Amino acid sequence: MAPIERKILWADDEIEHLRPHILYLEERGYRVTSVTNGDDAVACAQREKFDAVLLDESMPGRGGLETLEAIKERDQAIPILLVTKNEAEALMDEAIGRRISDYLLKPVRPNQVFLALKRILDADRLQESRIARDYVAELARMRMESVATPDWRRWIEIHGRSAQWDIELDAAGDPGLRQAQADQRRELNVEFSQYIEGAYDSWVRPGATDRPPLSVDVIDRWVAPHLRAGTRVTFIVIDCMRLDQWLTVEPLLRPLFDITLEHQISILPTATPYSRNAIFAGLFPDEIQEQFPEYWQESSGNEGSKNRFERQLLERQLDRLGVPVSPGIKYVKVSNAEEANHVRRNVVTFQTIPLVAMVFNFLDMLTHGRSESDLLKELAPDESAFRSVMRSWFAHSALFDALKWLARQDGVVIVTTDHGAVLSRRSALVYGNRETSTNLRFKFGGNLGCDARQAVHLKDPTRFRLPADAIKKQYIVAKEDFYFIYPTNFHAYESRYRGSFQHGGISLDEMILPVATLTPRG
Repeated sequence: MAPIERKILWADDEIEHLRPHILYLEERGYRVTSVTNGDDAVACAQREKFDAVLLDESMPGRGGLETLEAIKERDQAIPILLVTKNEAEALMDEAIGRRISDYLLKPVRPNQVFLALKRILDADRLQESRIARDYVAELARMRMESVATPDWRRWIEIHGRSAQWDIELDAAGDPGLRQAQADQRRELNVEFSQYIEGAYDSWVRPGATDRPPLSVDVIDRWVAPHLRAGTRVTFIVIDCMRLDQWLTVEPLLRPLFDITLEHQISILPTATPYSRNAIFAGLFPDEIQEQFPEYWQESSGNEGSKNRFERQLLERQLDRLGVPVSPGIKYVKVSNAEEANHVRRNVVTFQTIPLVAMVFNFLDMLTHGRSESDLLKELAPDESAFRSVMRSWFAHSALFDALKWLARQDGVVIVTTDHGAVLSRRSALVYGNRETSTNLRFKFGGNLGCDARQAVHLKDPTRFRLPADAIKKQYIVAKEDFYFIYPTNFHAYESRYRGSFQHGGISLDEMILPVATLTPRG
């Protein structure tokens, strides 16, 4: 395939002295149209489409900046390079304000002009080429590491790198690379699910030592030390946030905060009644059920009631840790626009409170709502689009407004999540009685049946520190990207939930989660 010819418009009142420069460009595949004044440049730009424009700043008559303005009125996106003898900062500020792409100081050499044009016109292609080359090398490294029996530290590292590549490949826009990344994620989840099935019960045993930070450790590890040191803490849980989604919004916060990113691993099932209650209680589900049966609502038919007692559980955890919080804590849950606006209006009243805990439910509601809405499925058809939706929501959210205010205050902000979500692509046949729970990535009840290749079957719930509060109570937890479907109306439900985001099971996106410590810069 012949290289694409680039068309360049060059306006300079001394254009005859620049013939060697023009010849240099034409030998490298550029077609240059030259004019000697701004009026002719504007007329050429109106008659013909150019890939870039070179403008002399000090032409007689219509000068470079006037010419730039006239050309931009017709085509805002066209790249313009200003060529000038004037090094004055005010001129450069004005030129940049008028959206020049670059500027060159006279006298210019032919290769300077060529490299400036190449940087502007070929940057995307060169960037994609570099990303493709780097990604292929990274893909090989991750595959080698995933089959080398990594421990939990290595899995956190692998997932962190994989999530960062998600962001880079979004920017690259290469569908082939994105498909390769999706395939790699599925392969990693196969290895990770096998690892979790063998390692998880050793993490949750009483007295376990070499284990990752779990949901039950979040307050003790990241919040309590600041409170003991007398530092005000704002603790924020964004329900159902994946690591890759956090990485899309973190750049918005970097101008405001110094950010330290660490990780926790969600307990199983990776669902709000288990993982978020574990965060606020600092206890495993079986301990909550035993010590605070009035707060344990696992079998409640009302989803909202299963986390009604987070403030009480948090207060009891702080008492148990010996962390006095005087005069008390503030707990806020944001599940709708009215509650979000309440945060916007009242965040200034939080400044004297030693611990403010806030839960934002937008992503979890979007995840659940997307399964039922064709419009939401179209809005977020895949992980890349879901990341984009997360960033768009965050940029206009009460949470971001609150964080902007907190960036001007003393104290630290700890941001984390209770669990992530996985794009469910494969159905798994499951059997259970009428009392079995309805969740798509995990279930509890009696007489459960499933394929061991698709799910972990817990006939003894205590193995995973889950309540065994009924005779013959069992749990099943889906692996990888499977979702549970009963034999009755199998094909209808299989089609309905295929491609939906779900949580509760075993996958990298559901389990390996961000914990960000935000320290205000100002």
